[in-house]
Amino acid sequence: MGRGSSGEPSPLIPCVRGVRYAVPLREGGSLPAVVDTDGAGPVVVKFRGAGQGAKALVAEAIAAGLALTLDLPIPSPAIVMLDAEFGRSEPDPEIQDILRGSVGANFGLAYLPGALAFDPAVDTWVSPELAAAIVWFDALITNVDRTARNVNLLVWQDQLWMIDHGAALYFHHRWPGWRDRIQSPFPQIREHVLLGLAGDLRAADEHLRPLLTEEALHRVVAAVPDAWLGDEPEFPDLAAHRAAYVTYLSERLNGPRRWLEEAVEAQKRGPVTYVPRTTHRVV
Repeated sequence: MGRGSSGEPSPLIPCVRGVRYAVPLREGGSLPAVVDTDGAGPVVVKFRGAGQGAKALVAEAIAAGLALTLDLPIPSPAIVMLDAEFGRSEPDPEIQDILRGSVGANFGLAYLPGALAFDPAVDTWVSPELAAAIVWFDALITNVDRTARNVNLLVWQDQLWMIDHGAALYFHHRWPGWRDRIQSPFPQIREHVLLGLAGDLRAADEHLRPLLTEEALHRVVAAVPDAWLGDEPEFPDLAAHRAAYVTYLSERLNGPRRWLEEAVEAQKRGPVTYVPRTTHRVV
């Protein structure tokens, strides 16, 4: 755990200021963009004002914090602050509307120039241990977006990198009755793009689960900006809202873990066979 100059724990996810809207990335509903910052270089930013809203950013921040805690490969995350003047010169009215709704805190991952999309038919060099760790991670956070249709994995500098976790933790889109859904299975894990490359999922669990202590979970959730929380009738204040995320993750980690058993059973049923993409590199 890093320490700041005051001796207090340093933030898990740093806060930087966006200084220039550089390149739009017209992918999916979030309309992310490469943004130049004053402290983290170019960052791929997901905007609060995009259609997916603040809950997608909460999922991104929590997933990033968990990945950092578990030492899983994720581009450096940042909370990117935008002021009211940001992007005023952008001519596209749709983007202008998004930027006007995104003043304040947004979420970003370091831009990886020249990165290529992971191809499960070609990139079979991924180690079984790493593949198992990512499958375990995605089952824990109910990440539906790591399939052959939408891999959300990049290959950069001969390494694998995880991106785009806004669709994870989907339980928080309907808070009433959330406690009853903590132990819900995650059948979508059978479609995970790395399941066929994954090694021992129980071994991954034995290695990773002890790293997510109560203290670690509190630190992960504390990195979520206040502006993305609140306005939920289920909770009287922000502290209770944050505590719900910690409870969800802690009980999912330490309860019956049907999500893990489901992943193990899906792996036993055998991998999906992939063919190389015609637009991708080949070996």
